[in-house]
Amino acid sequence: MITPNPNPTPKLHFPLPAMPSPISRTVAVIGAGAAGVSAAVELRREGHRVVVYEREEKLGGTWVYTPQTETDPLGLDPTRDVVHSSVYASLRTNLPREVMGFRAYPFVATGKPGRDPRRFPGHGEVLEYLRDFLAELGVEEMVRYGREVWHVGMAADDRRWVVKSRRSGGGGDDDDEVYDAVVICNGHYSEPRIADLPGIDEWPGKQIHSHNYRIPDPFRDQVVVLIGSAASADDISRDIARFAKEVHVASRSAEVDKIGKFPGHDNIWLHSMIKSVHRDGTVAFHDGYKTIADVILHCTGYKFYFPFLETNKAVTVEDNRVGPLYQHIFPPSLAPWLSFVGLPWKVVPFPQFELQSRWIAGVLSGRLTLESPEEMTADIEAFYSSLEAAGIPKRYTHQMGESQFEYDDWLAAKSGSPPIEEWRKQMYLVTGRRKRSVPETYRDQWEDEDLMASAYQEFKLLKLSV
Repeated sequence: MITPNPNPTPKLHFPLPAMPSPISRTVAVIGAGAAGVSAAVELRREGHRVVVYEREEKLGGTWVYTPQTETDPLGLDPTRDVVHSSVYASLRTNLPREVMGFRAYPFVATGKPGRDPRRFPGHGEVLEYLRDFLAELGVEEMVRYGREVWHVGMAADDRRWVVKSRRSGGGGDDDDEVYDAVVICNGHYSEPRIADLPGIDEWPGKQIHSHNYRIPDPFRDQVVVLIGSAASADDISRDIARFAKEVHVASRSAEVDKIGKFPGHDNIWLHSMIKSVHRDGTVAFHDGYKTIADVILHCTGYKFYFPFLETNKAVTVEDNRVGPLYQHIFPPSLAPWLSFVGLPWKVVPFPQFELQSRWIAGVLSGRLTLESPEEMTADIEAFYSSLEAAGIPKRYTHQMGESQFEYDDWLAAKSGSPPIEEWRKQMYLVTGRRKRSVPETYRDQWEDEDLMASAYQEFKLLKLSV
């Protein structure tokens, strides 16, 4: 349960100076994506000694585009060589850069040669921004690239954590190191979830998960059925339609009055969810429509997956609920020595990573006080009960949407930070409304100049304050 902040923190300008911390801890951060880099910055600012483990040879996590895909197009084989990124070639952000950026390091167009100056830039610009952030705030020396963590567990004295890593791709070179605390930032866009379709074992067509989608060319002149209703489904359906003969989007949340042909497109149709598939290639939808399809593309999300983590069942993943976790971060029985950054989804991620990381760092140093295990457990139980009473399945435990800002402001109050800027909240809401009303043009035509002016005025003041 999120407790409203009765005494909002006055607005400050970032970056904040290093905090005088009573205690400095050794902390391992697992992953050097946006969450891991943010955690490293906040932990070091608090005075902790940090090592970041990254299995790839570069930072960026899911923002590192690669044309490489997995040999298993559905990503179900546990022995497969996992490709971490799920970014497709045409991906552009669905939020403006002003909203997306870290509060301590605004995401503004740099004017540098080869950079993408658009408000809704492509994935490459986001990766360059993360690299700039890394260089500006001096995180590089904390990152151990090419180190795959294969075990995180309690040490024999049950007071510290053992992290076992090896050179990515094998070849020995194992390391065992002991830390006071571990922060898990390994992302959640690598283990696909697949829709359960009646008759799929006999259906003769090809199946692929969006994790392994990169470009639309292979779908030329084909009939594609795409399952999903989130941002990736929306983007990929339009991307594929440039080459495919037909694209049929199956959505559990499809509104009855919107079922039918997409406005402005001659070859995209929206349907209710798939009812069944058949050995002659037919795909039947609950709205009564049938088509013979060549491909079913699952844009159906991902599983939280921590194969390296051993907690003796103190933390489990059940129907995509990672728990029990206090405020999506701390397991009560292991807090604050184990924590998670970046589990919530349908959020503005980077600012939330900052706030989660700042709270973790302050608690580890002793500057901030964490609730007792009993209080945390009671809060978790009340939260789960509220979800159940509202009929919300476990798999949506970490989904936030518009409730994210209440959560962010709660984190801000806990960590002694200013609440989320009002312009950022309003810009997020305005963008969402425009995405629903004008999905083809919202990235390149906008009507929030007043909010942009507020954002850039604050960025200017921030620059003057450092």
